Amino acid sequence: QVQLVESGGGLVQPGGSLRLSCVVSGISVRYNGMNWYRQAPGKQREWVASITLGDTTDYADFVKGRFTISRDNAKNTVYLQMNSLKTEDTAVYYCNGRQTWGQGTQVTVSS
Repeated sequence: QVQLVESGGGLVQPGGSLRLSCVVSGISVRYNGMNWYRQAPGKQREWVASITLGDTTDYADFVKGRFTISRDNAKNTVYLQMNSLKTEDTAVYYCNGRQTWGQGTQVTVSS
């Protein structure tokens, strides 16, 4: 059974940083593409970032240059480092892999 558990969300001021973690069980992040999505209130869930088997990364235009996706194969964990946060980054952030979703972690960017 695949399980994804996100953590690391919280309240941060504009311009601040957060690092989200996604602890994975049931599959190896080393051998699976992994993704981050987000969903803001009243909006559809949208793709944020991906990391492939070959460690190629890709980002939505609205986070490019500010967010970094990475993984630690030994810890079977995927990360999303978020810098220069904006109020419009406020959303629930979800980890995704092998058609499975985590429960999400709330990120609120506000002064």
